[in-house]
Amino acid sequence: MAVDQATVRRIAHLARIKLAEAEVPHLADELNAILAFVEELSAVDVSGVEPMTSVMPMQLYERPDVVDDGNIADKIVANAPASEDHFFVVPKVVE
Repeated sequence: MAVDQATVRRIAHLARIKLAEAEVPHLADELNAILAFVEELSAVDVSGVEPMTSVMPMQLYERPDVVDDGNIADKIVANAPASEDHFFVVPKVVE
């Protein structure tokens, strides 16, 4: 897969990046180099490699899956213009 200059301009437009015309060929080359590296990585055989979350073998902490209010309801509504019983009070918008 190759990225041409028109594609670089389109990517820059979608990303809302201001791009000088002189930068377009350089960025096209860099994007093509990145894509070539990704294609090279896809050739690596990782069938026997286990997924990992850290470079150090360790057990991840698992907290109990319990629904609670976090015990910070007062802090959550502290900056609200109006609140009642730990809920935000908003004006009625539908009659």
